[in-house]
Amino acid sequence: MTWQLASFALLALALAAGFAWYERARPSAKVVALVATLAALAALGRVAFAPLPSVKPTTDIVLLAGYVLGGAPGFVVGAVGALASNIFFGQGTFTPWQMAAWGTVGLFGALLARLFGRDLGRWSLAGACMVAGLAYGAFLDFHLWVLFAGQHTWAEYALLASKGLPFNLAHAAGNVVFCLAFGPLLVRALQRYRDRLQIDWKPLPAGGDLAAVAIALLVVLGASAGDARAADRAQTRAISYLRMAQNADGGFGSDRGRASSQLQSSWAVLGLVASGRDPRAVRRNGRSAVDYIVRGIGQVRSLPDLERTILALAASRRSPRSVAGRDLVAELARKRRSNGSFGGLVNQTAFAILALRAAGRPRSDPAIQAAARWLARQRNGDGGFNFGGRGGRSGIDDTAAALQALAAAGQRRSATVRRAGAFLAARQNSDGGMPLTPGDDSNAQSTAWAIQGLVAAGRRPARARRRGARSPLAYLRSLQTSDGAVRYSRTSRQSPVWVTAQALTGFGLKPFPLP
Repeated sequence: MTWQLASFALLALALAAGFAWYERARPSAKVVALVATLAALAALGRVAFAPLPSVKPTTDIVLLAGYVLGGAPGFVVGAVGALASNIFFGQGTFTPWQMAAWGTVGLFGALLARLFGRDLGRWSLAGACMVAGLAYGAFLDFHLWVLFAGQHTWAEYALLASKGLPFNLAHAAGNVVFCLAFGPLLVRALQRYRDRLQIDWKPLPAGGDLAAVAIALLVVLGASAGDARAADRAQTRAISYLRMAQNADGGFGSDRGRASSQLQSSWAVLGLVASGRDPRAVRRNGRSAVDYIVRGIGQVRSLPDLERTILALAASRRSPRSVAGRDLVAELARKRRSNGSFGGLVNQTAFAILALRAAGRPRSDPAIQAAARWLARQRNGDGGFNFGGRGGRSGIDDTAAALQALAAAGQRRSATVRRAGAFLAARQNSDGGMPLTPGDDSNAQSTAWAIQGLVAAGRRPARARRRGARSPLAYLRSLQTSDGAVRYSRTSRQSPVWVTAQALTGFGLKPFPLP
């Protein structure tokens, strides 16, 4: 077999494998439409800049598609973009090589997201696009060497590469300029599409219907475009802070430099998931917060610890049913009392329902329904809930938790949920935030909880502007410091990790659970 035939055979196999991977993912019609649009944009970018040799935004578009959407769609955007653009430039023996090269750029983008997360800055992305441009050029030089060189020596390849170097450098420089100009904007747009229309290349776990409802709520209940852009910027800064606060063991402490704990690490995981980030990809010294939680699972014994850990693991796509030989879900279920409650408290019962649903228990599960019935009976006359049960002063955090749990148990349209949602909306302070109890000053934790509760109740947090106040989302953003952390309140100078993580659950506009 000749060099040419062998190379084309390998190329055909590689392209076939890439397209088969994409097809096996069974992409939805929305995903197919997005991939087709991005491929057309990549092709158009190449055609539009045809007068400038090698200076094209195509590589940037393909890399960012893979970076946000994943390897399979990134590969298809690159391969189809190359094929479509050559309808204008002309097809030839180079076409499959260009398809493979740009398809690989899409895979490279997905690899970047897996290694470093999806919050790389403008300059880091521009550097990645520069590397991709140089690699693309080297691969096309290799194509010339395979098909047209005489002896196939490395000296011949070096000669071909030296002749193509000016074009490759122009390609890389153009990539940097294009990425600096539109890279972060395109990433944010694709991330919003992915997060709000549920572009997900992995099968949902059992019970994932609640997560689908949460995503649907984002479409129906989302904030205005300007508010969404501001929330995106706030999210990115908060995530950068969490990255800086992560310890060498992968976990998180109460503040930067403090020893890691299960409590803080679990909240950090939930905050990252709420903002659309994979917590397993946020690593320090190769360790993630999920790794830290699993390593220290022996510390998880109390009821609140079980509930919070199950939520964090389920949100991270890590089964809580088998962790170091323990079935955390079964342990939690055994703690239910004969009256249906967990711990006899509103907040612990609410979190138990959320944890069981996140772990895959159906809403019809007898334990969930018994807990929901007990929880509904604890509603106060004003529509709110107190952590100790009926009769105590209603609070924002406990009402939001109970509301989310009842919605998760299938009671979203019930009078109890509607009245709890009305209670939350009516307790907004003039600064836009929410207090722990009515009449107190606003704080970030209660505001984040209220946002989640309002979403679960079918209300739009961006329109919760009582007495002309700004939205709760705007209040949260007002507490963000220059390093991305979120302060507990306007009078507090402290920015604990857990407050920033809980603010992210508010920015994410998703009720629990968060898989």
